[in-house]
Amino acid sequence: MEPSVSAPSSSPLTRRPQWQALQEHAGPLGRRHLRELFAADPARGERLHAEAAGLYLDYSKQRVTGETLRLLLELAGACGLHERIAAMFRGDRINTTEDRPVLHVALRAPAGAHIDVDGRNVVPEVQAVLDRMAAFSERVRDGSWTGHTGKRVRNVISIGIGGSDLGPVMAYEALRHYSRREMTFRFVSNVDGTDFVEATRDLDPAETLFIICSKTFTTLETLTNAQAARAWCLQALGDERAIAKHFVAVSTNATEVQKFGIDTTRMFGFWDWVGGRYSMDSAIGLSTMLAIGADNFRAMLAGFHAMDEHFRSTPLQHNLPVLTGLLAIWNANFLGAATVAVLPYEHYLKRFPAYLQQLTMESNGKHISLDGARVDYATGPIYWGEPGTNGQHSFYQLIHQGTRLIPCDFIGFCRALNPMPDPHGGDQHDLLMANLIAQSEALAFGKTAAEVTAEGTPAALVPHRTFEGNRPSSTILAERLDPHTLGALVALYEHSVFVQGVIWNIDSFDQWGVELGKALAKRTAAEIASSNDPELSHDSSTNTLIRRYRRLREASA
Repeated sequence: MEPSVSAPSSSPLTRRPQWQALQEHAGPLGRRHLRELFAADPARGERLHAEAAGLYLDYSKQRVTGETLRLLLELAGACGLHERIAAMFRGDRINTTEDRPVLHVALRAPAGAHIDVDGRNVVPEVQAVLDRMAAFSERVRDGSWTGHTGKRVRNVISIGIGGSDLGPVMAYEALRHYSRREMTFRFVSNVDGTDFVEATRDLDPAETLFIICSKTFTTLETLTNAQAARAWCLQALGDERAIAKHFVAVSTNATEVQKFGIDTTRMFGFWDWVGGRYSMDSAIGLSTMLAIGADNFRAMLAGFHAMDEHFRSTPLQHNLPVLTGLLAIWNANFLGAATVAVLPYEHYLKRFPAYLQQLTMESNGKHISLDGARVDYATGPIYWGEPGTNGQHSFYQLIHQGTRLIPCDFIGFCRALNPMPDPHGGDQHDLLMANLIAQSEALAFGKTAAEVTAEGTPAALVPHRTFEGNRPSSTILAERLDPHTLGALVALYEHSVFVQGVIWNIDSFDQWGVELGKALAKRTAAEIASSNDPELSHDSSTNTLIRRYRRLREASA
């Protein structure tokens, strides 16, 4: 079943002639099959690609033609994309609802770069924090930094939530191949006590370092877990002075950090022009640096910077983040796709889809435009996924033969980090990559009823074994997964998200949608904790749930 093309509407964006031209174009093109497009242009696969910062993008299996790309680029021009890119790199306050610049690109700028915020070059400040991180990391890694009892630090637990957790978790898992294997790294984010208990169950407090990641040092979930860590440490070590040797902070609130007991010389700062989900390459990445070392961390920053420079300076028609962003617009707004599947064929990237969920959906899950009007077009598709080949045996059935159109991003690497021979004399990595390539081919071209019948399939089963194909996908290839490549890959998606936000005329850098539930939770927590039966003034469902929870909790106690 083909999804419906978005209906004409009356917002400033959809009144643009470039948007309306794409709507008119989508009708007839939506009825053309990728088989037809490849047959009409045998060199299509060699032509529709772009390359930068060690990443190769094949987008020939997207349902587009040269005319589609021309119209998308005209829309980008009409929306002022080039000017908006320049404004971000210039340090303009493009996060308008919070009146802030958006300068995660400064986190990976080289030492000699000059990026101004309010007339001050921030690059020296960034480099100073990196140097302090590197010095501290080296002391922990070489054993010269010890815990309160003189034991070497062997365990690192990073405590944060959202962008202060998902980025470091993803980066650690992605770069585990390069990590210090005699050290244990774990991450605690959930306010559910089970998260902390399981992370610390088999560890020695005398050998454990906690990194508390909270810009304000007031985030409820993070500080709740930080206090649990403090109590766990003191119960074993019995001395308040131990906190200074077993805790460091990534924060900007020196008063609260000091009140907690952390020496402010062990506080690593960052800036309000860095959003949480864009902060994994700041001091929030201290756990990553401890795991892989300062040199590898700087190599990751170099990969980020290489993609930044490509995005900033490359013409739009050859620009990887621009192309991926515009293709996402095409699929979401003109082909009606509501989700995107991210499918890394690399086990180390198992947390990459979860990381992208926050990056993409917290950034572009908005229904209000920059000028305060409600949008009347789709924004922020749902991102999800799992590593291949696991996903092939779970949800790929729906992608191949379901009723919904689901564009896919395949991510693969040409060299294995852990080569393993297969039983047939080849290499397991070859088999892995064969699956990636075959899946994109199967999604694009499918299998016709005539082809199924020619195989001798009984007539009653032919419809079940027919694959319509015409399912769009892009494939990203790199030589191997190393720190530089990971930086470039993350920056590609960061900037692609920005491109989409520019077209949709939304603020991709605020996140007001996460605030209401958190505010209500504080009120509800007080009502739950009350020793009396509090008078409740919520709706009848919420009141009933609070009372039932209190009753069952007290009965079990």
